[in-house]
Amino acid sequence: MNIRNVCIIAHVDHGKTTLVDFLLKQSGSFASHKDAGERVMDSMDLERERGITILAKNTAITVGDHKVNVIDTPGHADFGGEVERIMSMADGAILLVDAAEGPLPQTRFVLEKAIQQNLKIILVINKVDRSEVQGTNRIEEVVNETFDLFVELGASDEQTDFPIVYACGRDGWCTTEAEDVDALVAGEKEGNLKPIFDLILDTVPKPSVEETDFRMLVSNLDYGDFVGQMAVGRVLGGSIKKNQRVLCKTVNENDEEAIKNFNAIKIFTYSGLDKVEVETLEAGDIGLIAGYEHFQIGDTLVATPEQEALPRIKIEAPTIGMIFSINTSPLSGQEGEAVQSRKLRERLHKAIRYNVALKFKEGDTPDQFRILGRGELQFAILIEQMRREGLEFMIGRPEVLYKTDDNGEKLEPIEKVVLDLPEPYTGEVTEMLQKRKGIMSSYENLAGDRVRLEFEIPTRGILGIHSHYLTATRGEGLFSSEFLGYQPYKGDMLHRPGGSLISDRNGDTVEYALNTLEDRGTLFVGPGIKVYEGMIIGECAKENDLNVNPCKEKKLTNVRAAGSDGLVILKGLKKMSLENCIEWIDDDEWIEVTPESIRLRKKVLAKNMRSVKRT
Repeated sequence: MNIRNVCIIAHVDHGKTTLVDFLLKQSGSFASHKDAGERVMDSMDLERERGITILAKNTAITVGDHKVNVIDTPGHADFGGEVERIMSMADGAILLVDAAEGPLPQTRFVLEKAIQQNLKIILVINKVDRSEVQGTNRIEEVVNETFDLFVELGASDEQTDFPIVYACGRDGWCTTEAEDVDALVAGEKEGNLKPIFDLILDTVPKPSVEETDFRMLVSNLDYGDFVGQMAVGRVLGGSIKKNQRVLCKTVNENDEEAIKNFNAIKIFTYSGLDKVEVETLEAGDIGLIAGYEHFQIGDTLVATPEQEALPRIKIEAPTIGMIFSINTSPLSGQEGEAVQSRKLRERLHKAIRYNVALKFKEGDTPDQFRILGRGELQFAILIEQMRREGLEFMIGRPEVLYKTDDNGEKLEPIEKVVLDLPEPYTGEVTEMLQKRKGIMSSYENLAGDRVRLEFEIPTRGILGIHSHYLTATRGEGLFSSEFLGYQPYKGDMLHRPGGSLISDRNGDTVEYALNTLEDRGTLFVGPGIKVYEGMIIGECAKENDLNVNPCKEKKLTNVRAAGSDGLVILKGLKKMSLENCIEWIDDDEWIEVTPESIRLRKKVLAKNMRSVKRT
């Protein structure tokens, strides 16, 4: 079989998707006249807007008479579930490490999964053209750090004997000789990605094939306009033909085993960025099968009832949860579709079917549901997707999932946080994390005036910290985290120091009223905005909540004093994005999400039904 299956894994922003661009271009996947653009694998609008990969995606390139299936994976820790389930389709992995930053938390996470799957790993030191690397021994240090990480994670002797490639993915060249790097960076030599193509063919083994009838594990899902939902996976044994009768061994809502029969009405395989319809899909290849509308990730497709289902894909347990609720605000239904609880439940079930790292649980009331996941960004992406579909709903503050040990002691999730920042800001950042129960475990000087700090901190301590960290480092700090496990509860901590400025009536905000409220705190809304009783319009400067009137107009009189009616100019508003709102809200507050607006409100709207004193 002239097939190789390889995944590309790395920490976020180390250059995976850019490298895939050039692999596709240099393999001839695009016609010479075609402008493919940048980051062609990031097909979602949100991926292009944020500059990160969110969903794992497949492509295929042709190298000589070999077909290489390439899987691009996310690098952000919140989407680690995508990496875990996708590795079952690969036999080898290209591990990208930034030549300046070196191995970071997600590098450790993805490498550990690759070692456990016994994948053949090719190390690519990317971005060797960075100015911080030139004229230093940094590249050699990064190779040694990565080797140490292999040993620390229990890699075998064969796995630690990995080939090394030095690359500049942005310019589309690489080399296996360290002494050629300076000449390639300077432009004295020309290079391409042929060394990576050669290593894939030489080091990544051919797919292992079962001597059985057709069997495939569903590792991903796709959708076609004319065929509906499609199962994506690697054929482990046998082959499948178009219109063949197939059995789907799945689980029902109660996690009980179930078998569904269907005909494979369409079969596709990958060629470049396209899905190509084929008559037969052979063992070892990665393809798509259509014919059944209710595939789930982890299902096993087989040819005969006697064949056993494969173990379902296991994903690390979630560490935080969030409540989703129908929209009960006075402005419900004015900007989008005010969904009923049934439709909200169906949409959330669809989300967990496509992302096995998310879990669904019923809420305390029939119109509320709990989604469990990995991190704030994972929830923010789901919320933004639902919002762009025209739905209205409300979400609560992320809550940490606690456990209890055998002795009844309360346990909480702990994260390892790695911070890369300019040295002058270390004092402010260290104080910020120590207030959130963080303990510094490492301090390392980097090139220039930058340092790398490592902290062990409770997961609830990093909820809402990202924007504060960027402010403290003037936007120059890098922040990444890795889940370590559960440890004894570290004690109470303050979520935010200030209370809320809350509208005490319905109406439209007036500039005159907002001007008088500026001294009370920081405003989130400007003039001419519809508000209602219980809606939060800003953050109070004091620790308790404050009910205010943002709709108060100036009284009209017959007497005018010269200069008294000057133009009212507000000092400035704090624009609250979805992520900012998720970080900011407290337990007694909701975020109201509509296609046009994101509002903050109290769970209890009537001012005479709630206390302004915060606990």
